[in-house]
Amino acid sequence: MAQFDNIPEQALDWYRAGKGAALATVVETWGSAPRRVGSQLAISGTGEMAGSVSGGCVEGAVVAEALDAIEAGNPITLEYGVSDDDAFAVGLACGGTIRILVEPVGVVLPEEILAALVAARAARQPVAYVTGPAGRDVMRTGHKERFRMDRSGFEDDGQTFVTIHNPPLRLMIVGAVHIAQALVPMARIAGYDPVLIDPREGFASAARFPGEALLHDWPDEAVAAQGLDARTALVLLTHDPKLDDPALERALTSDVFYIGALGSTRTHARRVERLRSAGFSEADVARIHGPIGLDIGATGPAEIAVAILAEMTRVLRQGA
Repeated sequence: MAQFDNIPEQALDWYRAGKGAALATVVETWGSAPRRVGSQLAISGTGEMAGSVSGGCVEGAVVAEALDAIEAGNPITLEYGVSDDDAFAVGLACGGTIRILVEPVGVVLPEEILAALVAARAARQPVAYVTGPAGRDVMRTGHKERFRMDRSGFEDDGQTFVTIHNPPLRLMIVGAVHIAQALVPMARIAGYDPVLIDPREGFASAARFPGEALLHDWPDEAVAAQGLDARTALVLLTHDPKLDDPALERALTSDVFYIGALGSTRTHARRVERLRSAGFSEADVARIHGPIGLDIGATGPAEIAVAILAEMTRVLRQGA
């Protein structure tokens, strides 16, 4: 499974190696800034860097300022205007302005705070790094709307900044069918890490899904082994209750944010009755999106995949 970017982890490694380190975070943007608020760049005391705050427009200047901040042990705030020419070079139509907070690791950003952030990320726990008048802290609760929207930013006081670190999005697909062949590359573009689960090796083959993670285990065992959490979507595409239902039952006892099952209204009604007979409540079965996907009149595997990804996005960002 794909992991987070390694920016805080790299900063911690550099600091512990005795090189010194700083974290630079985009805290405000105006216009078509190259990177969104919350984007980060790690800088070592020897000038190494990981990540990006501008897609290459101002990184050199940020590194130079960060080296001075590391030596002085003080945080600094930088502001840069990105010209139209520089913006065009990184794929934008016009430029903008970015404000960047640079925090040296150590006195300013205590090692134990950074280590707590890194540990939470390794455990796939949503975590917020908060800096402001009250100091710096790592929080696993609160900021519900920010977590849901992956939205870093200033609080209402204009001084407390919250950097959201959500686990990477995962998509588990049960059924390596034609729809999955279209859905996997779309989902990857949208930022998901897809895993295909199908015990039928003729379906889940490297020839049909080159370079993708393929699991030939029984679906309920596979999803349990991979882990089901609030940053995971489960899509069931086999039409076969023997394959879909065991994974579905696992998902209904988990925190997955999206469950979608392929099939007609009649097929879904039979699915609901099986789950009720298995002891699941009305609230449980209501979590299932079936027939799967937004009703956009989709025909064919590619359009159905678009409808599925659109519904996943709506649920992720707006709730069920």
